[in-house]
Amino acid sequence: MCFDVISDNEVEKFCNFQAIVRRLNLRKDSLKYTMSRPIINNSHHTDVLLEMKLYAILDMREIDQTLISYIWVYLEWTNEYIKWDPNQFCGIKDMTIPTAYLWMPDITIVEMTEKDKASPSPYLCVNHNGVIEYRNDQVVVSTCKLHVYKFPFDFQKCNISFKSIMYSDAEIKLQPDNSNKTVTEWSRDFMQTQYEWLFVNMSVTNRTVNEFDFNQLMVVYTITMKRRSVLYIANFLLPVFFFLVLDMASFLVSDSGGEKLGFKITVLLAVTVMQLLLNEILPSSSNRIPLIAVYCIGGFSLMLLSLLETILVMHLLDKDSAAQDNETDGIQDIKRNSHCASVSGVSAEETPSVSLSVSSLTQKGSSSKLTEVAFALEKVSDELRETGKTVTLLSSNRKSGYWTRMVKKINKYFVIFYLTAVTVFLAIMFSMWIDVED
Repeated sequence: MCFDVISDNEVEKFCNFQAIVRRLNLRKDSLKYTMSRPIINNSHHTDVLLEMKLYAILDMREIDQTLISYIWVYLEWTNEYIKWDPNQFCGIKDMTIPTAYLWMPDITIVEMTEKDKASPSPYLCVNHNGVIEYRNDQVVVSTCKLHVYKFPFDFQKCNISFKSIMYSDAEIKLQPDNSNKTVTEWSRDFMQTQYEWLFVNMSVTNRTVNEFDFNQLMVVYTITMKRRSVLYIANFLLPVFFFLVLDMASFLVSDSGGEKLGFKITVLLAVTVMQLLLNEILPSSSNRIPLIAVYCIGGFSLMLLSLLETILVMHLLDKDSAAQDNETDGIQDIKRNSHCASVSGVSAEETPSVSLSVSSLTQKGSSSKLTEVAFALEKVSDELRETGKTVTLLSSNRKSGYWTRMVKKINKYFVIFYLTAVTVFLAIMFSMWIDVED
């Protein structure tokens, strides 16, 4: 019984983390463990290994060019003041203690624009040989310069860079813990969600930067992503193409009425709405006009050209219609004048007899007959002048239907030009989306 009591006391004294903490004299106010880098010789540097795993791509905001990702960060370094023999503590090789008890490297993410609202991990894992491990998960809102020239068939590369805030490369040697292939495979295996993106790969590089008049080592993880373009094709590219097809189909509508003009204006306004939606997606800081904007502007220009052609054709048809109305009025005047001319003809046939009568009456000295003959001659002269005006009017309108024939030719040649322009435009856009490097 006495042996069992002693055994329990020994277990309570040596087989727990508290015993190790007491042995190492770990306290929150211990300058030895918390003030500076945990090295015996301050001229030596501290090796810090860093590993990052990408668990999710939560969002990519094109308008303000930021990437929102969910990552796990693993840090490892050696504390030269910590060491114990596991055999003296019932085989304990590792223990977990609060982060406030030990020094930690001040590693930050360079591209981060918003601090994670969640609290960092409060614990460290301490190994018996002095190796310290720290694991933390966080949501990172980081800047990412987007290249949207080939949107929505674009690839994006975003960097997440880690470096020390205060220490130079002579004090902290920050190194990646794994190769490019390993981090890519791990991230692909652990990836939970990718929003509208497809994870392609992740590479890690180590570089030296000089931002505060001293060199610092920085570990850069580059995430390569491909945009899922199916929804953009279905919701944007195809509707604009269908509007082009509808505009081409409008050439089958008659030019005589106003329905064709109203239809083309409606299609043009629909493309304008699509451009406004596109403006809310793409960033305004892009160096080049995105191809999708060129696609919209090109389609809009072709439809506008088609609308102007329709306006011209309708103007020419109205001009020809006005000429036909004038010709109809002239024919009615001819009919009226021909009736008057027949009456004048009768008077003209009687003119010789009238002349003879005038001659005889003159000889007889009858002044009343002369007055009647003069009145008849003046009436015939007026009728002849009216007939001349009618003939002149008919001569000016002798080309009735000319503009209608011209409209048919204009429509024929413009349809050929329009189909050719649309085909060439779409072929060029497709080749640029496929071949041009972003």
